This record gives sequence, C-alpha cells and structure tokens, in this order.
Amino acid sequence: METTVSKEIFEVITPSELLHHFQGHRNLTRRVIETFPEDALFNHRIGGMRTFAEMLMELLGIAAPGIKEIATGKIEPLIEHVEHKNKKANLLQLWDEATDSINHYWAQIKPEQFRKQIKIFGQYEGTVWSSIFYFIDNEIHHRGQGYVYLRSLGIEPPAFYER
Repeated sequence: METTVSKEIFEVITPSELLHHFQGHRNLTRRVIETFPEDALFNHRIGGMRTFAEMLMELLGIAAPGIKEIATGKIEPLIEHVEHKNKKANLLQLWDEATDSINHYWAQIKPEQFRKQIKIFGQYEGTVWSSIFYFIDNEIHHRGQGYVYLRSLGIEPPAFYER
C-alpha cells in the first residue's frame, strides 16, 4: 500500500495581520519611551540591568534591520548601538524611522518567504517567521523591564493591553 503525504500550509494569521500585531507592540513601546523622564531613560538602573535607553538601542538594532535583511536578502552585521545624544526626542525619532522602515520592507516580503530557513544577521538560524517572533518577543521582554523601571520611579506605565 502506497501512502501519499501532502504538504498543506494552513494560514493562521496573514502577513498584514502579523505586521499589525508587531506595530501594536511597537506603538506601546513608543508610549513607554514617552512616559520615561529623560534623565531616567538614560541613567536609571536596577540590579545591574542596562538602562532602558541601552535596551532600546538593542531593539533598534534588531527589528528594522532584521526586516530589511529578510526582504532584501542582504546580510548586515547586528549593530546594537545607535547615536542618540542622550535625548529622548532623538530616540523617539529613531523609533519612528525604524517603524517606517519596517513598514517599507515588510511590503516586500512575499507570504511564501515566512517558512524559509534563514540565518538572520549571518548568525541566528531559524525561519523568517521565527525570527520575526523573536523580534516581537525581545521587544516585549525589554518593555517589561521598562515597566519595572517606571514603577520603581513611582510612574504608572501605559496599560500593556492597549496596543
């Protein structure tokens, strides 16, 4: 008896729905940045953790460059430092530019690419979708650290569910 295995791909979420989800998280993180007092953004630490500004530089180095790499196939090194001159307005501008870049390059990613095996930044193996999930998960993780910082400063962070 011969058995035939068919490869069916079931779409659970469309690329545009995933982008909307991703941008919802980015919008919330932007509101967290806005909530920080400027001096605390660059100086406040707890238990040896990095400042929130340092965590944001990591996020800026991953999401938009990662989406660009997925769209273009051009591998770039992971750079986790961006010049911001210790100004919240500069970080917000960089965040907005990264959001625009994500939107621009996302439109170039074909739905069939999401299951493709890649090595993002020439280092991290996985699929396109697992890399994007990492970008989102990493942002949620660091935003959570930002919430702890804000609470330690006596500041109520934005509601996590208002994306």
